[in-house]
Amino acid sequence: MKRLTGWIVKRLEQAVPWAEKIVPRYSKVGESVFFTKAQFPWAETLEANWPVIRRELDQILERVDDLPNFQDISQRQYRIANDNRWKTYFFWAFNFRAQGNCDRCPETTKLLDTIPGVKVAFFSILAPGKHIPRHRGKHKGFIRYHLALKVPEPRDQCRIQIDDQVAIWEEGKSLIFDDTYYHEVWNDTDGYRAVLFLDVLRPLRFPLSFVNWLACQLVSASPIVQDARANHEAWERKFSTPPRETVSR
Repeated sequence: MKRLTGWIVKRLEQAVPWAEKIVPRYSKVGESVFFTKAQFPWAETLEANWPVIRRELDQILERVDDLPNFQDISQRQYRIANDNRWKTYFFWAFNFRAQGNCDRCPETTKLLDTIPGVKVAFFSILAPGKHIPRHRGKHKGFIRYHLALKVPEPRDQCRIQIDDQVAIWEEGKSLIFDDTYYHEVWNDTDGYRAVLFLDVLRPLRFPLSFVNWLACQLVSASPIVQDARANHEAWERKFSTPPRETVSR
């Protein structure tokens, strides 16, 4: 079954050029580099509650060095994340829910549970000097969402370029975009940049909405996601285990 699922996922990846052509015709939010909050009303709720999310993030950042690097969880990210300056704190990815992480951030989790179509959710944390090279997503059936939670100064030195447009994060504000356009990220500051990072299902008309749902189910069962789940669970066991006390003799 694992081999069959992997074969199906590879066939889906080969269908990417076809999907990129047909998805815009069925998209309820049109075709664009950036999208507006009006197209995703739940973004208003996240913005209204961003201080609550930020407080939970701050508690997690107290142990930032213990957080996993992106490539430690998803080895496929090694091309764009091959050092220790892109930290992650996952809530869920496809059908896997990181319950321990959710329990440590209960208010954030409650808010995430109200958002329709969330497939990936995590705190994305970039260390000072981190550069994510130019790359693009493979699946146009998702929309990428960032809620800026911690943006260091000078803000214009912490930026993302998507296609030929540059955007700067603003704390408490949303950035919504199509990640199948080439994009690149810089944190040329002395502080950490952190966002709530979501991949949500693109609103599509039937029958492509069903095709998109089916593709997500297959990805959920794929070796890619299952390996990431195992990597996360191994990290979670270490993170949750209290350090042993040294006994003086």
